Amino acid sequence: MENTITEKLNFIEEIIESSIAAGEKRVHTRFPPEPNGYLHIGHAKSICLNFGLAKKYNGKCNLRFDDTNPVKEDVEYVDSIKEDINWLGFKWDSEHYASDYFEQLYDWAVELIKKGLAYVDDQTQEEIRQTRGTVQTPGTNSPYRDRSVEENLDLFARMRAGEFKDGDKVLRAKVDMSHPNMLMRDPLMYRIIHTEHHRTGDKWCIYPMYDYAHGQSDSLEKITHSICTLEFDVHRPLYDWFIEQLAIFPSHQYEFARLNINYTVMSKRKLLQLVKENYVNGWDDPRMPTICGLRARGYTPASIRLFAEKVGVAKRDNIIDLGLLEWCLREDLNKIAERRMAVLDPIKVTISNYEGEEDIECVNNPEDEGAGKRNVKFGNELYIERDDFMENPPKKYFRLQPGGEVRLRYGYIIKCDEVLKDAEGNVIELICSYDKDSAHGGSSDGRKVKGIIHWVNAKEAVKAEVKLFDRLFCNEDPEEGGNFLDNLNPDSLKVVTAYCEPSLIEAEAGAKFQFERLGYFVRTKEGFNKAVGLKDSWAKQNK
Repeated sequence: MENTITEKLNFIEEIIESSIAAGEKRVHTRFPPEPNGYLHIGHAKSICLNFGLAKKYNGKCNLRFDDTNPVKEDVEYVDSIKEDINWLGFKWDSEHYASDYFEQLYDWAVELIKKGLAYVDDQTQEEIRQTRGTVQTPGTNSPYRDRSVEENLDLFARMRAGEFKDGDKVLRAKVDMSHPNMLMRDPLMYRIIHTEHHRTGDKWCIYPMYDYAHGQSDSLEKITHSICTLEFDVHRPLYDWFIEQLAIFPSHQYEFARLNINYTVMSKRKLLQLVKENYVNGWDDPRMPTICGLRARGYTPASIRLFAEKVGVAKRDNIIDLGLLEWCLREDLNKIAERRMAVLDPIKVTISNYEGEEDIECVNNPEDEGAGKRNVKFGNELYIERDDFMENPPKKYFRLQPGGEVRLRYGYIIKCDEVLKDAEGNVIELICSYDKDSAHGGSSDGRKVKGIIHWVNAKEAVKAEVKLFDRLFCNEDPEEGGNFLDNLNPDSLKVVTAYCEPSLIEAEAGAKFQFERLGYFVRTKEGFNKAVGLKDSWAKQNK
């Protein structure tokens, strides 16, 4: 009997496959960001889902910018969003903007007014809020709710013509002020904003609200599966209401759990605050959860796609361990990153019984035979990591100590014969001897040495600036205590001068390496950024 493996579908795939089985062969999704900031890892999950479904079911995925608020939006964000999607490895089938549909949306608003389903309200924002009621109590009808169709048409046309100031009037849908879903209590459709739009300039001074524009934009594009995060669940009845009243293509909304990661904030407002108040060095700071920040940190498109796959598509919100994201990066870089040696906190080693220099052969990547090998120069003056030596070590310490031995990575066994200190008692140099018969894993008498440490040749090592990043927040829940800024990690960035193999400095910006025993690093114009360490706490916790 032949064994078969049945792929486990997420609930959205189950819905799609059911509709396909019922005769609906077309799958058309969209990714609809508002261009008011840079995309973050949560958006990456949505990108992977929408574009991934289109690819899996031989469908299409549009990119549509929800540009209905000119106060917060800018072409800078439009360009960055396109760059991020391309970098993640996806191509949209067509590019749209909600502003493409402003004329049609206006015409549909006029149609709703004519049907008695929309009216111009003169109340202030605060008055509207006060009359909306509560979950327990119904709202109160606006005194302008029963304006005639003719008066509403006239006022709405004058709103468009620019006769009124910001906040003077709004257009509201006439639904039900006692509806149990408060979003259905005569929601706003249009507001007045006298601000230039990044695409339409000053053509418009009234702009549609998200809840009015979104469903109709989906309908115009014939979107079959409008996939949103879970907080839009309560918006779905209004989404459906507009489509039903206008009798247009019936796009349908589906909701999945948004991405929440510990030690991370993903509110655009809070990320913008971090940038504007200089807690980070811009949107692409490697400590930020933005896609451009992750790219600068050294994350790869494959690692983020793997993360989205591992997280999956759920119906309920939960908190994802940041360690999973780091694990995904480590998994990818382990396969593709060449190995190099670098010392971040050097202490000098002089080998007293060695003269001259020689080439030592090193493996570039043990996971990839095609990566080949390289030679590094070995001499009698080396640098090792300061924490690879301890003068008074505890038991089971296998690195270098007075009178003790270690093996140098790819090289010889050395023994610490003498410790040199400065006037303050700080160790400044180790005088060692080497076993000339210990190359290639051997020794003069067959003894085995447990400790293996990395090193660089002091005479040819090249200095480089290395940025060491830790989590931006020191609390698993950055919101704990009320002010997320109180939980910022003061040690989230350290800058050190490292001593590196010369070949590292010759690498192009963006090249990724494993610094042996230290972690994975990415080459930048200035030096190197640490992407992730070698220690994998997530895998151990989830065995």
